[in-house]
Amino acid sequence: MTTNGILQLVLYLSVLLLLAWPLGLYMASIYGKQQPSGLRWVLPVERSIYRLCGIREDEEMSWTRYAAALLVFNLAGLLAVYWLQRFQAGLPFNPQGMANVTPDLSFNTAVSFASNTNWQAYGGETTLSYLTQMLGLTVQNFLSAATGMAVLAALMRAFTRKEASGIGNFWVDLVRSTLYVLLPLSLVLSLLLVSQGVVQTFAPSQNVSLLQPVHYEQPATAPDGQPLKDAQGQPVLEKQTAREQTVALGPAASQVAIKQLGTNGGGFFNVNSAHPLENPTPLSNFLELLAILLIPAALCITFGRLVGDVRQGGAILAAMTIVFVALLALCVWSEQSGNPLFERLGVATQASDHSPGGNMEGKESRFGIVNSALWATATTAASNGSVNAMHDSFTPLGGLVPMWMIQLGEVIFGGVGSGLYGMIVFALVGVFVSGLMIGRTPEYLGKKVEAFEMKMAAMVILTPCVAVLLGTAVAVVSEAGRAGIANPGIHGFSEILYAFSSAGNNNGSAFGGLTVNTPFYNILLGIAMLLARYWVIVPVLAIAGSLASKKSIPPSAGTLPTHTPLFVILLIGTVIVVGALTFLPALALGPIVEHVQMINGQ
Repeated sequence: MTTNGILQLVLYLSVLLLLAWPLGLYMASIYGKQQPSGLRWVLPVERSIYRLCGIREDEEMSWTRYAAALLVFNLAGLLAVYWLQRFQAGLPFNPQGMANVTPDLSFNTAVSFASNTNWQAYGGETTLSYLTQMLGLTVQNFLSAATGMAVLAALMRAFTRKEASGIGNFWVDLVRSTLYVLLPLSLVLSLLLVSQGVVQTFAPSQNVSLLQPVHYEQPATAPDGQPLKDAQGQPVLEKQTAREQTVALGPAASQVAIKQLGTNGGGFFNVNSAHPLENPTPLSNFLELLAILLIPAALCITFGRLVGDVRQGGAILAAMTIVFVALLALCVWSEQSGNPLFERLGVATQASDHSPGGNMEGKESRFGIVNSALWATATTAASNGSVNAMHDSFTPLGGLVPMWMIQLGEVIFGGVGSGLYGMIVFALVGVFVSGLMIGRTPEYLGKKVEAFEMKMAAMVILTPCVAVLLGTAVAVVSEAGRAGIANPGIHGFSEILYAFSSAGNNNGSAFGGLTVNTPFYNILLGIAMLLARYWVIVPVLAIAGSLASKKSIPPSAGTLPTHTPLFVILLIGTVIVVGALTFLPALALGPIVEHVQMINGQ
């Protein structure tokens, strides 16, 4: 790894952790129902929303009522996005005259954005109108992120309550997450991105003249539209010259800001944050990268403050950071090492302080290897899914890092709210195992961890695994699944495994190279996204309800301290062992064997 690369990574992590502390304390005041002094003017707006919607701010909900409200609200959002796509041709703010979206793609996209996955089987600038992007996708970017934060707020609250029947109010948690956290941060980031050249306009696409003509060939067609072929049956090519280009525009900056801050990841344009109007400069790249992990990291501090011991949140943050740094180093090293097959052809690829080298395939030259590998690791550490490089073009080990990061359960920082509540579930498993080792009923933050919590934790951990492995198996054995593979063989299997890992863990990124805009993949991946989101949220809320109803137990000599380096190691081990045992056989069939073939010159 080069000195310049190390400095870039250290700068990123330093700024991230530095900003996480004040933001975490601020969010603790929000979920503690305190009013931040600088935002007192928002209080009338908040109360007006409650009056308008008939919400009683002081009303407590049981975990079942909380879950029911969440599911009904998310279903309404899913249906709204579906119908916007199905009828967009006749709706306003459609300057390019986009047609109605097909039913299977509408279903996939609606599920994707309602579940905070933001998997994209479509090209934004060629498929969706401005209204669908704004009213459908951008609104869901806020609400799906706020849903995850609300679930985390309920779980954090459960640790502080004693023999209580309620875990809070879903509507209040949803409103406060949106109004006090997501909207202000998105406004600031939007303005910063516009200053860097990210487009924000209602103007239609523009045709611009090229600086110099581009000559190319394309297959010729007969008057009936059929391709022409020569006597040998080969396509007849005709020469063409392009003198202008169509530049897609739209209200992108506002969607880009919340797609990053809400760990959504759905790009306004098809190539996401590799697009020059969505991520034009190194500074915009740094800001968007920072936004991916900012709220997930800060929520660890929020957790510690709300449970009365900041060290608890610090221990979880430390575990996340250690795993992140280790896998980031592997990804950067692999990409900077490049492909040894080129060396046999006399092409230097080894990166050094004096040579850029490495694997630049599929990467933007304005970002380079380090920022591309950092983005790939960060976007899959969080359930973000935005990309500034083509993961399909990474080296086998470089591509393994984002894939395995997803497969760990999106808990290494993870999505806003969802990452931390997933990591807390792993913490419950860790203390349960440690309790069994010493023959004592395990405790976490003064709450006994018993059979019910373990059953729910097992559901949280195993549901995404089932969605990933079962979906991959169905795809590779069915003709419709194999039909979408553009790279037959090992890499094609990796593309399918990555797609279901992404959908089954609510990430949204893709290897690429796999045609997924088909009824088969749209429906199957949509089902995986639904399972991974709601069959995880409901058990987490059940855990919250169970913990809130229990007494608080004071620590004793037999209590495992959960703020020490030993607990950090235990937590990391729990996450990695579960991920390794579940997905290592599948990874061995894909990127691992592909790496072995590469170094053997095959």
